[in-house]
Amino acid sequence: MPGISIHVVDVSRGVVAAGMQVELYVLTPALTPARHLIASGEISGSGVLDIPALAARFDRGAYEAVFKVAAWYRAQGVPLPQQPFLESVVYGFGVDDPAQHYHLPFKCTPWGYSCFRGGN
Repeated sequence: MPGISIHVVDVSRGVVAAGMQVELYVLTPALTPARHLIASGEISGSGVLDIPALAARFDRGAYEAVFKVAAWYRAQGVPLPQQPFLESVVYGFGVDDPAQHYHLPFKCTPWGYSCFRGGN
């Protein structure tokens, strides 16, 4: 099953990041602009970015997922400094085999994050 799945959890409070805005871009350095939006939406109540476009087969290449961390924490009523440590997190990753599924777990707090390629 090809495609990309994105799952977001706030590990500081032990909850999924329902409502966090996430954008997915493909990087195309030969074109201007070099970054093209593929998908954009909010994390669902189950913690995933539930957008049908993510089930597509993605070409080999470079991609970026952008997580709007500070805006989400503000909306949750979590106190942040005037200048938050993490405003948005850009997670650059590559697709080498378009036939494979790329699962992107993203774990965050207001002060840090972890992202990696998870299991299918």
